[in-house]
Amino acid sequence: MCKRWSKPKFDAMEKIKGKTTALVAYLTMIGALIAISMNNEPQHDFARFHARQAFGLHLVFIGFAILISQWGGPYAGYGLYLFYIVLWGYGFSGALTGKKQEMPIVGPYFQKWFTFIK
Repeated sequence: MCKRWSKPKFDAMEKIKGKTTALVAYLTMIGALIAISMNNEPQHDFARFHARQAFGLHLVFIGFAILISQWGGPYAGYGLYLFYIVLWGYGFSGALTGKKQEMPIVGPYFQKWFTFIK
């Protein structure tokens, strides 16, 4: 018997199905909202995890961008963009490789705060 065409495990299929939704979540705030709605009908744990991470990251970025634009100095925006790009890359690479890795510092809070994302 040939084992070349064996079926993948159920967990691997779940990650693959939720991977597209997880990747869409990292494409701006609108992408995060689209990913949340994409994950409503067939709910995937992997997609839910990354939707929470991406939604939180985009929300924090927009909130701090508004604050910095009003009261921040000229160089405060550079720090915000650096923070955003590093965490975005970390989260996007995790979604791309199929890993559920929380973002440093803020990731556990996003999972706790955004439990309404199912």
